[in-house]
Formats: sequence, C-alpha cells, structure tokens
Amino acid sequence: MKLPGIEHAEVGETKIVRYLLSTTHRAGKSKAAFFTEFGFSADQWEVLDRALRQHAMDNEIALEQRTVFGTRYVIDGLLQAPDGRLLNVRAAWFIDKKAMRRDLLLLIP
Repeated sequence: MKLPGIEHAEVGETKIVRYLLSTTHRAGKSKAAFFTEFGFSADQWEVLDRALRQHAMDNEIALEQRTVFGTRYVIDGLLQAPDGRLLNVRAAWFIDKKAMRRDLLLLIP
C-alpha cells in the first residue's frame, strides 16, 4: 500500500532548512551531514522536498500505526540523491484525522 493522498503531503521549507539540513540543530545536524554528502543543500531545499514526496510515491508502507489523533505511516526504501546515488532511508508520515493533513514526521538515513 502507498501513502494515501501523497499529492497533499507537506514537508516544507521550515522542516527541511531548520531541521533536516541544519548543521546547528541538535537533533538534525547528523541528518544534515549525511544528506549534504549526497548533494542536498539548504539553499536548494526544494530538491529534498521533491525527493521525499517521490520516496513516498515509489515505496510501499512498511508500518501503519493508528492513534486517536490520526495515522502514522513508516516508509522504507530508496531515495534519489542529487548526485545520482540511491539512499536507503526510512520516512515517517502522519495523517491528522481532523485536518486530513499529511506531514513528514521524521527521516532516518
């Protein structure tokens, strides 16, 4: 099964620039070190945004967890890097039951 409603998924500049590609964020700097090694950059945050959405479109859901607030989906698979390499990553998405928003929760290289 694929992530439902991926066309409505949101990652966004703030999550990417201030967390995933931030070299100063306490929890994000190790992710930034990994992703910048493969050509991702905060200056071109949209590239990672598109790659994450494509990752969700290309790969099946590995785990689904329902809560009273919504559903968390974990997707494992390959993510295309700007330098042409394929990265095996895990992404977790959350669909809010009330707002029906699809937000990226976490990304693990």
